[in-house]
Amino acid sequence: MIKILIVEDDPNIAKLMEATVAIGGYSSEVCSNGAEAFERMEHDNYDLILLDVMLPDMSGFEIMRKRTNTESPVIFITAKQELTDKVRGLRLGAEDYIVKPFEAMELLARIEVILRRVKRTECVYRYGSILVNVEEHTCKCGEQEVYLTPKEFEVLVFFIQHKDVAISRDRLLAAVWGFEYEGESRTIDIHIQQLRKKLNLKDKLVTIPKLGYRLESAKE
Repeated sequence: MIKILIVEDDPNIAKLMEATVAIGGYSSEVCSNGAEAFERMEHDNYDLILLDVMLPDMSGFEIMRKRTNTESPVIFITAKQELTDKVRGLRLGAEDYIVKPFEAMELLARIEVILRRVKRTECVYRYGSILVNVEEHTCKCGEQEVYLTPKEFEVLVFFIQHKDVAISRDRLLAAVWGFEYEGESRTIDIHIQQLRKKLNLKDKLVTIPKLGYRLESAKE
């Protein structure tokens, strides 16, 4: 399972981040000061680190300057809104920079984007008779290869990664199209219709009224 380190000294924000990470199906550990965070980052390889900037003992920027174990990608989450701070954080090696207060779904979408970018997800997924290879960008249903558009492919992988979880249209748009996507949510429905048709998922990729969709577990 994907393991995420949450470094946040505000207990309420830390709880929100824990809950958000859990929604995505990821596990998490929490620490509330810079010195402890630095030690954990140096001695353990997390799949992702959510790092506050303003911390007791050692700031997030200082942690990034001093760390030698650079295996784990980092997202800065901070109240510091100045552009110079954002540029500084990114130049120190962070993958992203989120300003507080943030929406939980935005955080989750950005987490999912980073995990895909750094390939901390599986390469091959099997769902019933469907076999998906992310690196090769191929999809087979039984022995037959099925052509999917790039976005159809990403939508399918996202649902397979989140089987039996109710996914809202907003969350799917943020995860696949990007949180700042300004197009119509109708595009989600069109892609769902195509996946149902191409992969015979009518009875598995079900509609949840007034929310979105859920991919139900396939019978093995």
